[in-house]
Amino acid sequence: MKFGFIIPHNYGLSDPQDVLDVATKAEELGFDSIWVNHHVLHAGYILDRLGDKPYYDCLTVLTYAAAITSNIGLGTTVLVLPYLNPLVLAKTLATLDVMSGGRLRIGVGVGTLKHESDSLGAQFEGRGRYADESISVMKALWTQEDPTFEGEHFSFSGIKFSPKPKQDPHPPILIGGMSRAALRRVARLGDGWHPNGVAPDGLDEPLGYLRRRLESEGRKLSDIELSVRNELSVLDSSDSSTAGPMVGTPDELVDTIEGYADKGVSEMVFQVSTDDVPRIHRTMESFAGKVMPRVTRG
Repeated sequence: MKFGFIIPHNYGLSDPQDVLDVATKAEELGFDSIWVNHHVLHAGYILDRLGDKPYYDCLTVLTYAAAITSNIGLGTTVLVLPYLNPLVLAKTLATLDVMSGGRLRIGVGVGTLKHESDSLGAQFEGRGRYADESISVMKALWTQEDPTFEGEHFSFSGIKFSPKPKQDPHPPILIGGMSRAALRRVARLGDGWHPNGVAPDGLDEPLGYLRRRLESEGRKLSDIELSVRNELSVLDSSDSSTAGPMVGTPDELVDTIEGYADKGVSEMVFQVSTDDVPRIHRTMESFAGKVMPRVTRG
């Protein structure tokens, strides 16, 4: 099992060093990767949480974090593709992959906040088709010597694209979401599935559906990576009132991680949803000291 940690760039921290310290702390403690969330505007639950406090740009933060770390993986959980131009995004991501030495993994999704989508001029109702096309556009730019594409939103030919990503053929693309549409996107276009907040037992039904969709595409479940995101809290004693698969004592967390591994999950990505930076550091240290050594790493 591999373990990732989400940088708190989206919790209104006034000092950006507090955000970056979590990145370097994760590398020091032996986490395998650091991750960033993605929103552009404060709308919906983001507005309720932050008001006018900072939500730092995800790829700027990840690039800065790449520069101050050495080996830890870099991930997005998840980029909302309908908010972004895929040609511009492909350039940014390829550059980051090259300059970080091939450490990037790209989690993508379609978004759920209509107010934010409308404000950005995105097409909320057609966001799934736009996301699918965006993935195909980026793959064409990353893998073709003379990229060509003809789609609903984008078309190009007679161009070159450089740099190509360091990773061959491109950084892994992990599809977020639990819907049937998201699982079909995994089967057609993804290198992995990256759901949020689902317990081990909750994976059975979607994995069955995903297996069937992959077979229809000539692929197998073993062809993709299973990477699950969860809230993390390490407790001193059991508390039956707590919610969340990864909230519990070290013993309980080890059992839960083993449950995920039994379902084929190879990576867990954690968040601590707070602006309390000392609490984030304590949680990271507790997990690294009390749970990580008891789990088979891979």
